[in-house]
Amino acid sequence: MRILEAQNAVLTNVEVYTFLSNQAKEYQAQKRRGPNSLETLRKEMLEYFETFPGPLSQKPLPYDVNSIPVLLKRLRPYKISKGECIMVVNLRPTTIAALNAVLEDMEGRFSEQQQEAIIQIVVEVLGEFPPAPEDGEEDGMDTAEDGR
Repeated sequence: MRILEAQNAVLTNVEVYTFLSNQAKEYQAQKRRGPNSLETLRKEMLEYFETFPGPLSQKPLPYDVNSIPVLLKRLRPYKISKGECIMVVNLRPTTIAALNAVLEDMEGRFSEQQQEAIIQIVVEVLGEFPPAPEDGEEDGMDTAEDGR
């Protein structure tokens, strides 16, 4: 195997997740295993992607690889850079504060109405971000604060 074009394209998290998931299914169907390092890397990457609060932790996924061109087309009027679009897909911002972390000089480039419109496009195409699971961690913090 040889590299034809180094760094020809940048992949989003959902593209990597889809590739790794499909590869694992293919290996299981063929009843074979890859090298140990590949198996470990695949397992750890899939666990990372599926861990809350990651955008890919939602089951079933509200979007797939086919959603990316739709999102890019709808965001085109806002002249968002390629790197910023990748960050939008990877982080799936659904609030103005989260969008501000993704878009450079957001307040200077976009009005409040445009910011809301961008958030609305992200929610419509990539879905709403799931709420935090309630697993009783708050009780543990209360105990720690009381000094018990």
